[in-house]
Amino acid sequence: MYTPPAFRVDDRLSLVETIRAARLANFITATAEGPLATPLPLFLAESEGEHGVLYGHLAKANPQWRVPPLGDGLAIFMGPDAYVSPGWYAAKREHGKVVPTWNYITVHAHGPVEFIENSERLLRIVEQVTNLKEKSQATPWQVNDAPPDFVAAQLRGIVGIRMPIARLEGKRKMSQNRSAADRDGVAAGLAESSDPLDRKVAELIPRE
Repeated sequence: MYTPPAFRVDDRLSLVETIRAARLANFITATAEGPLATPLPLFLAESEGEHGVLYGHLAKANPQWRVPPLGDGLAIFMGPDAYVSPGWYAAKREHGKVVPTWNYITVHAHGPVEFIENSERLLRIVEQVTNLKEKSQATPWQVNDAPPDFVAAQLRGIVGIRMPIARLEGKRKMSQNRSAADRDGVAAGLAESSDPLDRKVAELIPRE
């Protein structure tokens, strides 16, 4: 990932927060047939391995798991993002030499990929991701709420993913390369948006 020094994130806590907050990841493998990608939820087992392990699952009908990866897999996690209008910059009024851009946060996780068909391991993966996503519900649903034969049939239709993280890259582009006056303008412009995601980005703009 191209990352100018001003936007680079090395703090592991920040990287993990972005991974945990992401609703979906894009899971990508390079193959002899070209790159293959699937949007899916992935959860991080932070205590496993040196840098943590990502888990998830694909539909068995998805051909991605049948094509051997060439090298490491890639999981892309996106944080808040927003369009930045050049009209918000103080520099527009000063000299007009401004253009639109986009602010965003992203983390790229790289690592070797293992596809899992074992039903016991698959069940553990499904239970973990379900428990993670259901914990905010008033009455959390659990996998064992469904009939065992139904669960077993569902497991036969999926393939697990295990990707130990070998390398993490983080990028946080929040107008850090602009002047304080320009950053103030961007934050004010986004704060007035009707889109809650724009307003979230406004809160992340560094201010002086």
